[in-house]
Amino acid sequence: MPPVAASLRRAVAGWRGLGLFWVFLLGLMGGGAGVLARLGPLPAAPVVAEAPAAPAGGGAPPAPAAAPEPPPILDAAFRSPARPAGPIPAAEPALLESGPYGQLPRIGPDGRTSIRAYGRAFDRTDPRPRLGLVVGGLGMNAAVTEEAIRRLPPAVALAFSPYAPRVELLLAQARARGMEVLLALPLEPTGYPLNNPGNRALLTGLSQSENGDRLLWALSRFTGYVGAIGALGPMRGERFAQLGESMGALQTTLTARGLLYLDPRPGAVRAPDRAWGRGADLVVDEPATRSEIERKLARLEELAREHGAALGYAGEASPVLVDRVAAWAGGVEQRGLVLAPITAMLRRPEQEPVRGR
Repeated sequence: MPPVAASLRRAVAGWRGLGLFWVFLLGLMGGGAGVLARLGPLPAAPVVAEAPAAPAGGGAPPAPAAAPEPPPILDAAFRSPARPAGPIPAAEPALLESGPYGQLPRIGPDGRTSIRAYGRAFDRTDPRPRLGLVVGGLGMNAAVTEEAIRRLPPAVALAFSPYAPRVELLLAQARARGMEVLLALPLEPTGYPLNNPGNRALLTGLSQSENGDRLLWALSRFTGYVGAIGALGPMRGERFAQLGESMGALQTTLTARGLLYLDPRPGAVRAPDRAWGRGADLVVDEPATRSEIERKLARLEELAREHGAALGYAGEASPVLVDRVAAWAGGVEQRGLVLAPITAMLRRPEQEPVRGR
């Protein structure tokens, strides 16, 4: 073959090989793109903060700003629970310890309290006046309690008797609706012994040690509550509350265990002396008639508008009480107010609370 023809054939073969190479390369790139499309985008690379530049005159760079110190343990009581609104969780083992009569609430190793763990979520930026309501007399009659849980607004708190038998299912129903639970404390009332709060009541005739033992018994009756109220149904512990030291010791015990305290005596206190909580502004079911309950609920709204918040207490979950509260609550927001859980209405104690036990 002539040299020119041979050179021409070698050139053609070379270009053909180069063409096949580019076809192969483009095919490989197209296949890789398909794989990447199926795998999705790559995760974003973490952002790494640049180290601060050294000062012009040399020396070490400025130290980063110190992190703010965590708030005191129980200041968490003034913040909404760290979860969306909805069901309240069951008792956490980390917030319980063994006592002489059963499981007792305690502050967790991480500083969490029952107030925060079992409180109903609430938007604390809501500017509307807040209405709170506690309904007592629950636990002893299962049918009455179930009706109250079913019909009352979820923001209403429920106070259960420590004498109530087998309340676990009732408490689970209340938590499923997102309702806060309180322990009803049997404190010596006006008219004792005719008005008798039971054989485990805290009494003015007992020593502080005996009353402390009875308090531990009451606190161990069930779990998952945010705190206590000094009322057992319509009996509001007026005589026991007159014992300054005994009442102070009770509140100190509750505070040390991460619990709030509500005083059910209208006008008696703005806030408990030694516990996170507040006093009731009004008893809404004395007498427990339809017209009187409606009048008291209207008055509760007036107090909320005047002071920004108002708390009512009902001693018995009677059918008329449940019916009137359910009807009243349906129009609260249209009247420019909001029903709030108890944990969104707390005040600081008059004295600095004692931390630890």
